Amino acid sequence: MHKVYLVGAGPGDIGLITLWGLELIQRADVIIYDHLVNRHLLDYSKHKAERIYVGKQASQHELPQQEINKLIVDKSKENNIVVRLKGGDPFIFGRGGEEAEFLFENGIAFEIVPGITSAISAPAYAGIPLTHRLYASTVAFITGHEDNTKEKSAIKWDEIAKGPDTLVFLMGIKNIKKIKDNLIKGGRNPQTPACIIQWGTLPQQKVVTGQLSDIDLIAKLNKIKPPAIIIVGDVIKMRDRLKWFEKRPLFGKKVAITRPLHQSKRLSNLLSEKGANIIYLPTIEIMPIEPNNALTEAIRSIDRYDFIVFTSVNSVSIFIENLFGIGMDIRALHNTKIIPIGEATARLLRSNGIIPDFLPERFVSEGIIDILRGMNIRNKRFLLPRAAQARDIISDYIKSEEGICDTIPLYKTVLPASILPIDERFDIITFTSSSTVNNFIELYGKDALNESIVASIGPVTTDTLKKHNVGVHVEAKRYDIEGLIDAIEGYFKK
Repeated sequence: MHKVYLVGAGPGDIGLITLWGLELIQRADVIIYDHLVNRHLLDYSKHKAERIYVGKQASQHELPQQEINKLIVDKSKENNIVVRLKGGDPFIFGRGGEEAEFLFENGIAFEIVPGITSAISAPAYAGIPLTHRLYASTVAFITGHEDNTKEKSAIKWDEIAKGPDTLVFLMGIKNIKKIKDNLIKGGRNPQTPACIIQWGTLPQQKVVTGQLSDIDLIAKLNKIKPPAIIIVGDVIKMRDRLKWFEKRPLFGKKVAITRPLHQSKRLSNLLSEKGANIIYLPTIEIMPIEPNNALTEAIRSIDRYDFIVFTSVNSVSIFIENLFGIGMDIRALHNTKIIPIGEATARLLRSNGIIPDFLPERFVSEGIIDILRGMNIRNKRFLLPRAAQARDIISDYIKSEEGICDTIPLYKTVLPASILPIDERFDIITFTSSSTVNNFIELYGKDALNESIVASIGPVTTDTLKKHNVGVHVEAKRYDIEGLIDAIEGYFKK
């Protein structure tokens, strides 16, 4: 059945979307989204889903509302599931009511999926409770940007000024002086605490406070622009005690990630939890070698191998995909010892039902050799599925100990098909492999690193950086994503 879902995307932090909203994004055939929707939510959509941007910014409309309404109807007739993804909540100053009404008038089935509005989430992230037993028993949400076609304002300023304890204005930055003047004229104490929250719930969140009498000047002095909300009320006094978001160890730091986009999620999520603002600069793409007859033959005769050594998550993914692809499963590995290079690789193996037999203490090729040194591997047969450009250190060691090693290239690391420009300065840049280093230098040049803290996942990556005469400020002691983040956090604690 064809249906339109008006889905609230939440205030910006992608962790604040509802479970039902996220599931609909994953199922949608078409997603029609606004300017304030976090683009990373679209990463959860189907590969074949059509994504249509209809964003509105202050005085800049990609499409007029009437055309957006028509687009939603047209797409609903062509597709089974259309998600109209709106920042915040569809029914709180989001024109969701108008869109739902238009769908009703055109006989289109629809559902409303509420979202967390910035009116409550941004204050929470700023440490401001909208109600408090000592300060506020009532709260009002007010638009700061009324319909220009109205002959008279629908806001009863006298009642608003003297009534609710806490006032929250959305979309009001352009009219902040008018809002201030109307409240004071209506009887609000000019010394009432006032606050502006820009980009609430996101790492670039900015909070400024003052009094109602000077909040417009404070906004101008701090160059506050939309999106932002304005709060007026005594509850703002709680902020100094309750602010928590800005206390995250990497709050506001711009961190560049050079990994492939599809492998950046874990690093991105963990950095975001620390408060970092993520900049994606993927410098490599993974290109599987296809067809790979050598891999197929090795899998079909997997019983002859005593050990399989996995040196990356990519090798695990491609190996398992090919294992299943020829009608086999993990039971075929029951006589074979599994050695991953590190915790991330081991984690992916476990998620596929494969429990590693060994895990090196050092998450580099040398760590695997440390394990092998404790064994007699003479005449033992090893399968080493890996990147085409990988070092030969493991296979060379196995052969030096009279073991047998079948090395099978599974993929190449290549330059990305599309190159993202560096359009903003970053504080930190992370490198998680030699390939990310080499490709970054080729794409952007060494000078792009001049003003940034360079963070390396381990000694092999560090050596590659040094070969390019790039100074390394941070090197992980534990050579994995968690170790890299710990090292970055430790650097700033100094």
